Amino acid sequence: YMKYGSFIPLSETDVLEYLKKNGNPDLSKRGLDIKGEMTRYRSGLASAPIAGFMVTYNKHNLGLEDLGTLEEQNWLNDQIINMYGELIMEATQHKVHFFNSFFHKQLVAKGYDGVKRWTKKVDLFSKWLLLIPIHLEIHWSLVTVTMATKTISYYDSQGIVFRHTTDVSASVPLHHLYCSLNLSYLLSEAREKEQAAFQKGWKITIIKGIPQQKNDSDCGVFVLEYCRRLSVKQPLLFSQEDMPRIRKRIYKELCDCRLND
Repeated sequence: YMKYGSFIPLSETDVLEYLKKNGNPDLSKRGLDIKGEMTRYRSGLASAPIAGFMVTYNKHNLGLEDLGTLEEQNWLNDQIINMYGELIMEATQHKVHFFNSFFHKQLVAKGYDGVKRWTKKVDLFSKWLLLIPIHLEIHWSLVTVTMATKTISYYDSQGIVFRHTTDVSASVPLHHLYCSLNLSYLLSEAREKEQAAFQKGWKITIIKGIPQQKNDSDCGVFVLEYCRRLSVKQPLLFSQEDMPRIRKRIYKELCDCRLND
């Protein structure tokens, strides 16, 4: 509790392991309801959180209000998304670049000139993978760029979402709009950085058959798990049923300021 500021990331197994390390017998064999005790204790502490609890990493600061978005079925906020992206970059020795969650909004609003300074000190063309989280009001999705193959891909845990106009037949797939916008950005960046090899030959693809959410609240967690696994070239083998465990793991990783194996 003191380490993480709350019981949100802790499971019954965590408590039992802690008791064992501190010389306590295996209380689970005594019939003690560890989970029940945790729930009661947690409820008692809910009205008295650790005052001033804060996780600080580089320019990121996470308070309990931010970390609390990882509890149960809450929506993740930008602070959680962005610090976790920073941990991904560190874990890959910056061979992967994670764009701040506000990048896409700024690109939409002001075009290339509005964001070109964001990568002033970053050579995107030396990375093997770019991760661009997309936040559309109440839904998170992901655009990735594989530099070696010049492929822009779209990942959506709710499937392909369409933007409907008054004429349904004229609907434009959102993934195409997102990917095309980022392609335009990359072409402008290639010209700005004089990278002739990246000024042509791009392709856009929609990634199908990926893990899908079964509720309206886990999209941010799915995006972070896509990012984590793609960044280390692991298969996307997880499901909605894994969300409680993944939420707890992300909480711990943020507090530990590193990705855990």
